Amino acid sequence: MQHDLIAQARTWLAEDPDPETRDELAALIEAGATQELAVRFAGTLQFGTAGLRGELGAGPMRMNRSVVIRAAAGLAAYLKAQGQDGGLVVIGYDARYKSADFARDTAAVMTGAGLRAAVLPRPLPTPVLAYAIRHLGAVAGVEVTASHNPPRDNGYKVYLGDGSQIVPPADGEIAAAIAAVGPLADVVRPEGGWEVLGEDVLDAYLTRTDAVLSVGSPRTARTVYTAMHGVGASVLTAAFERAGFPAPVLVAEQAEPDPAFPTVAFPNPEEPGAMDLAFATARRAAPDLIIANDPDADRCAVAVPDAAAEGGWRMLRGDEVGALLAAHLVERGASGVFAESIVSSSLLGRIAEKAGIGYEETLTGFKWIARVDGLRYGYEEALGYCVDPEGVRDKDGITAALLVAELASVLKERGRTLLDLLDDLALAHGLHATDQLSVRVEDLTVIADAMARLREQPPTALAGLAVTSAEDLTRGTDRLPPTDGLRYHLEGARVIVRPSGTEPKLKCYLEVVVPVADAAGLPAARARGAELLAAIKRDLAAAAGI
Repeated sequence: MQHDLIAQARTWLAEDPDPETRDELAALIEAGATQELAVRFAGTLQFGTAGLRGELGAGPMRMNRSVVIRAAAGLAAYLKAQGQDGGLVVIGYDARYKSADFARDTAAVMTGAGLRAAVLPRPLPTPVLAYAIRHLGAVAGVEVTASHNPPRDNGYKVYLGDGSQIVPPADGEIAAAIAAVGPLADVVRPEGGWEVLGEDVLDAYLTRTDAVLSVGSPRTARTVYTAMHGVGASVLTAAFERAGFPAPVLVAEQAEPDPAFPTVAFPNPEEPGAMDLAFATARRAAPDLIIANDPDADRCAVAVPDAAAEGGWRMLRGDEVGALLAAHLVERGASGVFAESIVSSSLLGRIAEKAGIGYEETLTGFKWIARVDGLRYGYEEALGYCVDPEGVRDKDGITAALLVAELASVLKERGRTLLDLLDDLALAHGLHATDQLSVRVEDLTVIADAMARLREQPPTALAGLAVTSAEDLTRGTDRLPPTDGLRYHLEGARVIVRPSGTEPKLKCYLEVVVPVADAAGLPAARARGAELLAAIKRDLAAAAGI
């Protein structure tokens, strides 16, 4: 067994084109580190609907050049089998470790396979890549990014020619093509022959961002902005300047791309402590709102002044921003379909129904939301918003930031705030309070055990609220294809439990709806909502054994 493992590692080492991972693997072999080698050679990093994502390092269970070259070769084979020989593949990348190398390898493989490849001019937001696919008439796109994962991770996200992320069956067919790739020496990788795009593709994207705003709308909101050490700052500030907003005050410590993400434990605005520097900057600059992107700038977080909050600033939940943008689009006369994933707040459906706008619920992820027929606006509670589906069929933290700033400006002219509008929505539709129970694990069996326990012994009540119906989503529903998840409907509440598709986490999404008679009843409704959410969280954790 040990001999086979070492032999397997030596075979991989002989093929590895990267001196850094070759040295790393050679040192492990030399040290006889069989436990570590067993982890790295336990299988292969699985290609799924999120593409690839994992920790950087040597071996088939890590993100590295060997794994990326195989992924690119499999994607190329899939595209050619679909009759796309000679078609254009656009490649974007963020500023993480190895991203530029992975992008270059992908371009080389595509070129060697007889496809045309074009690489974005520099590290740019993921939505610029999603836009460029359709703008340039490409047959596919690849974005090298691990979004908001820890610094040692990277990833490989695949889009097809419609500008949307892959979904079944394409993901399975691409995975099969990757598995069929032979020795790396047989993968043709020329030294050149692909195009490096100019700044005109970014200019075209920025021209498109202007279109999300109403002509002549107020542009007075003052913002503090953090790029979270990612690639968003130059593009967002350019978009704000073109639109005529005041220049955002940048969180200086986080403005430049830095793959080490030195000021945050996790480069995700939702994580505790990630926004501390933004709050400190806001206390000095006194803006109307704080806007944050995640490192690849496809997500948008918003914080607002709130005298009742610790430090005077409050992060809005993704569901709150989702409802605010929906209300703003309704006021602007939007038509079409509003869509959200099943883990997002049911408030969007109520807003759409009252406005006479179509509404759809999808599985988790913008790969599903972006495919809704007639989509006008889509959002997901994890800070993702698609406000210009004709331009970018994915979440876009730049255009979402522009629309939030426009809404804040409109309200400011009326002497009102985003919090005032949230109060209006609570009075019109009931107070929709949401929260999440999220458990990060080292051992993935913890997640499998929790899901099994809930399936075998489903809760009959949570927080004293009776469970009125329970669905095992692996069976699918009349509206949704199968997915690994559980959904519970309670009297005035809803709970969904699912494993994360991109991180080693079990995620539980909670929502309670509390009726509100008048503005005077809002504080009590909020207190009741918070009390119920805390109790559901406690009871659900006990039921799942986490």
